[in-house]
Amino acid sequence: MDFCKKHGIEVVGITKGVCADLNIAKVMLEGGVSLLGDSRIQNVISLKEAYPSTEVMLIRSPMLSEVEKVVEYADYSLNTELSVLKKISETCKKLGKTHKVIIMVDVGDRREGLLPHDVVPFVKKAMELENIEIAGIGAQLGCFGGVLPTFENQKILVDLAEKIKSELHIDIPIISVGGSVILKLLEDSLLEKINQLRVGEAIILGTSSTDNRDIPWLRQDTLTLKAEIIELKEKPSLPEGPIGKNAFGRTPQFVDKGIRKRAILAIGGQDVSIEGLTPLTDGIGILGGSSDHIIVDVTDSQTSLEVGDTLEFRVNYEAMLRAMTSKYVNKKYVKIKLRNTPTEGGGTK
Repeated sequence: MDFCKKHGIEVVGITKGVCADLNIAKVMLEGGVSLLGDSRIQNVISLKEAYPSTEVMLIRSPMLSEVEKVVEYADYSLNTELSVLKKISETCKKLGKTHKVIIMVDVGDRREGLLPHDVVPFVKKAMELENIEIAGIGAQLGCFGGVLPTFENQKILVDLAEKIKSELHIDIPIISVGGSVILKLLEDSLLEKINQLRVGEAIILGTSSTDNRDIPWLRQDTLTLKAEIIELKEKPSLPEGPIGKNAFGRTPQFVDKGIRKRAILAIGGQDVSIEGLTPLTDGIGILGGSSDHIIVDVTDSQTSLEVGDTLEFRVNYEAMLRAMTSKYVNKKYVKIKLRNTPTEGGGTK
């Protein structure tokens, strides 16, 4: 957080990847995030009730059906539709409140947002609405189209903020960008005049999925999945009989490696993204799974294993998202030591 603050950037800690887990939200606040953000109004309510003095942001465009709850519990929301803003305005007047909005711009990823040439006319119409504060403009990169941040696509936002000020005579105090992938631009000193980052994956996992990067000045061992072995047997590596599709509608592929020692774990695709797991024990390979089981090859394991033992896995963002949402995965919290912050060149000090 200190690294971002040093560059005049406030950090919104995004909790959607952990289903707004209040223990993790607390650590984010203790670590210095300025706001908390989540994409589900249910989670926004949970965060606001737990931390009433902390500003909370709804980071998905509000549904018309949830506007009253958005106004009541969220301090900010991201918006792209005038009809939604009108409903927010009406609700704010009814409740005697003012709501802060960030107008989202599509700078290339093709998820939410106005195209750049539509932004100024949209803001002009939004200015006519009462009880709404246009707090900023923003963008999201990487999550849908996989588009990487560049100096050029960030400059679109900066130029728009200046154009709004020039043509509509209002200041745009916040220029907000979302996605852990943005941190690489900051490390390389290529992020200019952006003053808010919405970040979740980097804070929690120390990774950035969009550019497939372990962020070198953050830890990657903050979240570990443990699963218990419920069967341990030697079996042929090839299934026997005609092959159709598996539980997830895919046709599995197998390589004949002869007889292998295989462990079955009491967790499956209902609880976690199997493809998003990396074993932390040498010599173990994931073969696949079903909704309730994961099958791993433990023939070459460097550790002696028995039924009842647990195997540990590193998780990627998708695996974390599903595991933290599953009511069947128990969560346990331990404190770990923080790492140092980066220097200007992206190293550590």
